[in-house]
Amino acid sequence: MPRQFGKYAIALIAFTGVMMGQSPGAEATGTIAGKSVKIKYSAPSVRGRQIFGDGGVVSRDSTFPVWRAGANAATTLQTDANLDIGGLSVPAGTYSLYVLVKDPDKWTLIVNKQTGQGGDTYPEGMDLGRVPMNMEKPKAPVETLKYTITGSGNTGKLQLEWENHIASVPIRAK
Repeated sequence: MPRQFGKYAIALIAFTGVMMGQSPGAEATGTIAGKSVKIKYSAPSVRGRQIFGDGGVVSRDSTFPVWRAGANAATTLQTDANLDIGGLSVPAGTYSLYVLVKDPDKWTLIVNKQTGQGGDTYPEGMDLGRVPMNMEKPKAPVETLKYTITGSGNTGKLQLEWENHIASVPIRAK
């Protein structure tokens, strides 16, 4: 019996490692007006799949056309500063981020007041607000989802890159 348990434990550990490796946890941090701004997300990879648009992986999510802005659990934004994100007033605190991706070339960032939810739910009634994102095409496809927060003084930019998309919004300390 102990030998069988050991085999099952090893198999479970290996399976968990493979599954977690599919979309590992990641973090983007920046400083705006001397205060920390952080995004925590799971970073999926393209792995030869179509991600956005009709028939893409995201179009099969239960919350489509709203995307959890990552994999696994909903992506979170934590800010120690009161921010203006693309014209939306965001008080210091922790939020979930979603992106409306119905039109693959015209995205909208959604800042949601509920946190801690899995990636298969989207509580629209908890939206703080929505802002259009600036869209660009990368020079080459982006294999793994990546967020960046850049800042200089009181202003900066929140950006995500994945597949054939770069989407960003300006951020400013209030």
